[in-house]
Amino acid sequence: MKNQETLSSGKLRMIIFLSVTACILAIPLVAMQFTNEVNWTLSDFVTAGILLLSTCLAIELVIRNLKTGKLRTIVLIVILIALFLIWAELAVGIFGTPFAGN
Repeated sequence: MKNQETLSSGKLRMIIFLSVTACILAIPLVAMQFTNEVNWTLSDFVTAGILLLSTCLAIELVIRNLKTGKLRTIVLIVILIALFLIWAELAVGIFGTPFAGN
């Protein structure tokens, strides 16, 4: 019976992760309909989707393998910080782009 509960909670978490990812990706899609300030291409959506889904997968692995404790919390925080740093780098580019004019 416990395996069914674990399997059920794992499936529920994955549904939540996929729903949150879809909602986050819907924000720029909707914004593009109302303003020219947001201009995402298909590659932008694919990159953001891969980044978000890989973060969700990493969180799921931590939740399944580390049951409780400070280590679990620290690892989850590190994963989220990495997500935010990579997202910020992709958004503004610390090193610039090779196509930027001088």
